[in-house]
Amino acid sequence: MRKVNILIIDDEPDMRTLIEMYLENSGFKCYTAESGEEGYMKLKEAEIDLVILDIMMPNEDGYEVCQKIRTNSDIPIIFLSAKGEEWDKVKGLQLGGDDYIVKPLSPGELVARIHAVLRRSGKVKQESEQIKIGKLSIDKKARRVLVEEEKISLTLKEFEMLSYLIQHVNQALSREQLLEHVWGIEYDGSLRTVDTHIKTLRMKLGIADYIQTVWGVGYKLEVPDK
Repeated sequence: MRKVNILIIDDEPDMRTLIEMYLENSGFKCYTAESGEEGYMKLKEAEIDLVILDIMMPNEDGYEVCQKIRTNSDIPIIFLSAKGEEWDKVKGLQLGGDDYIVKPLSPGELVARIHAVLRRSGKVKQESEQIKIGKLSIDKKARRVLVEEEKISLTLKEFEMLSYLIQHVNQALSREQLLEHVWGIEYDGSLRTVDTHIKTLRMKLGIADYIQTVWGVGYKLEVPDK
């Protein structure tokens, strides 16, 4: 199954980069545009599943861009703005927006809102909530983990880390990626936090060889060929 493609339209380079990093770390594929005009081109060139649209932009603001997109597309649109007044939110939704997020944003909230909008829109088939890899089974909706049918009790952070590793099975993930995804970009704790949780995960799962250390990088989840 291909990744969900998200177009970020925002005139601030730092904000575009920040959102792109959040979403790429959560498994999405991102395209970026600094204006509505560039955004229209990206919509024609790529198969975009959802648009994140800043409101306060020069020339055409987000409201105008949304109206133009809505003339020939029902693609889901999430407004992003520093303006948190009720009227601004109502206007955005009346013009065809599917959701409205006020800056400063939380990585976890942004990803959750994207999944919620995609579910409501029915535009993208959602990934299976139940995944089985070797001896390991995980039910994301029920937050249940089984190893050879035996239930394993995990903390929230341990579960989120395991889910992220499974989502990127056979891919090497850096400690920074794991820290940012599980604890958030603003977390100022040590990278040793990741090592500690990996150690505990290995002990609880009892299949330590599934979570492998990638020296100089971080960790990856890989089912041994045996």
